[in-house]
Amino acid sequence: MNQQLRPSSESTSSASPWASFRRVAILLGLLYCFLVGLDLMGLAFKLFGKGFAEQLIATTANPFVGLLFGILATSLVQSSSTTTSMIVGLVAAGALNIQGAIPMIMGANIGTSVTNTLVSLAHVTRPEEFRRAFAGATLHDFFNWMSVLILLPLEIVTGFLRHSAEAATEVLIGSGGGKLFNPLKAIVRPVAEGIRDGVGKSGVLVLILGILAMIFALRFLVVVLKQVFTGRAERLLNRTLFRSAFSALVAGAVMTVMVQSSSITTSVVIPLVGAGVVTLERLFPFTIGANIGTTVTALLAALATGNPAAITVALSHLFFNLTGTLLIYPVPFLRAIPLTLARAMGNLAVRSRVLAGVYILVMFFGLPASMLLFTGGEKREVPEVPPVTAPTVIDSPAPAVNFVGALTTAPRR
Repeated sequence: MNQQLRPSSESTSSASPWASFRRVAILLGLLYCFLVGLDLMGLAFKLFGKGFAEQLIATTANPFVGLLFGILATSLVQSSSTTTSMIVGLVAAGALNIQGAIPMIMGANIGTSVTNTLVSLAHVTRPEEFRRAFAGATLHDFFNWMSVLILLPLEIVTGFLRHSAEAATEVLIGSGGGKLFNPLKAIVRPVAEGIRDGVGKSGVLVLILGILAMIFALRFLVVVLKQVFTGRAERLLNRTLFRSAFSALVAGAVMTVMVQSSSITTSVVIPLVGAGVVTLERLFPFTIGANIGTTVTALLAALATGNPAAITVALSHLFFNLTGTLLIYPVPFLRAIPLTLARAMGNLAVRSRVLAGVYILVMFFGLPASMLLFTGGEKREVPEVPPVTAPTVIDSPAPAVNFVGALTTAPRR
């Protein structure tokens, strides 16, 4: 009997590596499909018109209106790097001053979390997964809102971000610009552009295809993740990237710098949270790291302009995220606030799926749009922006400078 069972055991053992390889290959394929879908959404917004974001950003110096514009613009283009790079270009052109740009940067930080919140909806048919995924996504929202609620009033009263950034700018002046290679763009953008050209460059069709690709990929991603990240693989993940708060923060920052998109970094990890592989507490520092990493794109764009005001605005973004992290995360009772709110939101979303959709529509689109209608604001004409080379991002609908119609085409939360 034992002799009969041994071949079967050996067969199972030999088949195991092939099964693992197949799961990893499927996982990579689904991730690629997700990234193509995300890039298609960006290309779709580019097709909607070059002046699309310009009309949202070239506006009043009122800090609260600037904050709302930053939220709405970034929610629509789903790329804080796009919005912040646009702001850098406008500041370099003299269309915005530093005081008016900083609240917009803060709003962009909030708006960038719309992507991973949308990603969490892929789990809506599985209650427990949806509870964890939606809580993980809204954790990013609540942390960014908490940072703004603390730092925006402080900035209005003291101008500490501006003054700190101006001091640092004096050190960086003359360091020159840089261009960051985006490895994902090289393998994703050609396919996305081929699909865009294949449907006749219709913005609506490209947007629909992008959404469908993301839904398809995310629908099956959590199933594969459960198979891949179980047992030893799950323990390895938790012992490496998520073994400590510091390692998770560094991983989030480094991954975001590499792909130049906090939307991608935070969105890819949401299925891991939904699958129960990564806990909310371990996700928190990773999300904060992504916030810090996403500031690199605008900083490189600002250094490329050589304009002191533009560099100051980009550094303000970096200092805003660093200050928010240092004020909130190390203090236990402050750190518990976004965690508690995120869990509560996950529980509410499971009880009423409609509430999840309403939350996204109101928080990222309805609230800022309605407030802007009431507050209004005097618009300015945007002067022609001198040519600037800015880094490319894969989820950017167009380099920020293309929206303004002044910065040269360049490689790109």
